[in-house]
Amino acid sequence: MTTAMAAPASPEQDDLLLEHQLCFALTVASRSVVGAYKPVLEKLGLTHPQYLVMLCLWEESPRTVRNISDALAQEPATISPLLRRLEAAGLLTRRRVDGNERALAVELTPAGAELRQQALSVPGTMMERLGLTRDQVAQLHAAMMGLIAAATGGTTSGTTSGTTGGADRSPAAEDPAVE
Repeated sequence: MTTAMAAPASPEQDDLLLEHQLCFALTVASRSVVGAYKPVLEKLGLTHPQYLVMLCLWEESPRTVRNISDALAQEPATISPLLRRLEAAGLLTRRRVDGNERALAVELTPAGAELRQQALSVPGTMMERLGLTRDQVAQLHAAMMGLIAAATGGTTSGTTSGTTGGADRSPAAEDPAVE
């Protein structure tokens, strides 16, 4: 038996409506946007998580696993299987950093670097698919980065304002990363 609740009497009671939940809207938006990327990225032979790794490497290569995981706000253990699949596809190589056997440097292969040319169409295609302008995308990105900062206590990983977290460090200077 289903019990219908009385209509909210105040704005505070309205706060518990599903349609007013920020977490719900973010979850559905994330799933929907990532889903919209799927057919676009399939043409490149990439999944969305693999695309994010390739974006990191197109910004800077080589990078350590730790640097990539920091940029993507993911654990290295989450990134490693993606790297193995991208390496098997011939898009990158992984090697130990000289002088630091625990750190693993990830570098684009010529095929991985060439894939960037094909990927140049992805942002425009996605803006068109989602009905957004470049300015709207920039505003949404800024709002999301603000939410991330608020949720993480003011610290953000990854790309902000066109820079990458730790991108100015060389792979040899990185903290050790376990594969």
